[in-house]
Amino acid sequence: MEFKERIKAARQHAKLNQTELAERAGLTQTSISDLERGKSKATAFAAQIASVCGVSPMWLAEGVGDMLKGVSDAVPLNRPPPSVSMSDIRPWDDSTPLDDDEVYVPFLREVELAAGSGRFVIAENDSARLRFFKKDLRHNNVQFNNAKCVVVSGNSMLPVLRDGATVGMNVGKNSLGDIVDGDMYAINHNGQLRVKQVYRLPSGIRLRSFNRDEHPDEDYTFAEIQEQQLAILGHVFWWAMYSR
Repeated sequence: MEFKERIKAARQHAKLNQTELAERAGLTQTSISDLERGKSKATAFAAQIASVCGVSPMWLAEGVGDMLKGVSDAVPLNRPPPSVSMSDIRPWDDSTPLDDDEVYVPFLREVELAAGSGRFVIAENDSARLRFFKKDLRHNNVQFNNAKCVVVSGNSMLPVLRDGATVGMNVGKNSLGDIVDGDMYAINHNGQLRVKQVYRLPSGIRLRSFNRDEHPDEDYTFAEIQEQQLAILGHVFWWAMYSR
């Protein structure tokens, strides 16, 4: 069976005419007509047509397998979608009481030791906190009192984390032995708050940025870790940011 014949068979299986299929697949009726007459062999549309018709995309595009293999329980998009109920959006602020299934998670920030000294320490910020569902923390194996948040600064973690992104970290995983190569960790680097991918090395650790063109890898020996007062604050288990 040729591609044009499979297109027609899929449409007939879904009990659609060319216009109906075109509307549901986001195409034009002319496009469907050209496909069924063999004037067009644009298999790039196969996935969306297969989804609408409730057939196998591999069968439709390549003729591989059976027409309905793997989709016997699928619901073609031409059928009405199930209704979805959504709860109301409720505004809240720091004065709104916590629900039983919620917990406050505080922020850590850089705090200057003395005016103009140029030295910073990482301290908890009493004026900023987020709400997390307890079940989400449990799901990520984070004890409630070990959850903290920090704000990412700079462009070193682009495109994954933008400047100003918020990350949640588990301060219960803060030793070299807890490192999972390639995972993200919040780090106290002599008072500077940083978020990096971390790798264990035989001689120490490697800090890696996603934006490696501008921020190359940083390797630190065990002696340099001590000298530069570099400490892992916690494992990053969650992050969020605005699209801007």
